[in-house]
Amino acid sequence: MTDPRLGELLNEATTIAVVGASRHEKKAAHRIPRRLLKAGFTVIPVNPHANEILGQKAYHSLADIPVPVDIVDVFRPSEEAAGVAEQAAAIGAKALWLQMEITSEEARDIATKAGMDFVEDTCIGVTTAEFEIQK
Repeated sequence: MTDPRLGELLNEATTIAVVGASRHEKKAAHRIPRRLLKAGFTVIPVNPHANEILGQKAYHSLADIPVPVDIVDVFRPSEEAAGVAEQAAAIGAKALWLQMEITSEEARDIATKAGMDFVEDTCIGVTTAEFEIQK
């Protein structure tokens, strides 16, 4: 995906589910969702071990989320990305975004076949700041 399309993707999105969102303030999986909230996105944490993160109701899985999701942002190991991609496709997400150092050819194939945009090894927080996205 080209850089201008990343900006378009973020401008078009309103709801981002963050798989692997963390309660620990020092982790990127906490700081980045916080940055997304400050930019005005609706952020839905997905973490099977939490009920709330950053003041937002946390869900145990993508399937539990009761509203449409534009982007599924992934903070899980690369080996888990394909499974997350399948779940994202099942809920009709528009895009799958794998954070820095997370890559998966299988996840790319699943996302592409499901008609989702696919981004890997890219920080959604940095990209949001670079494009000065503010909702």
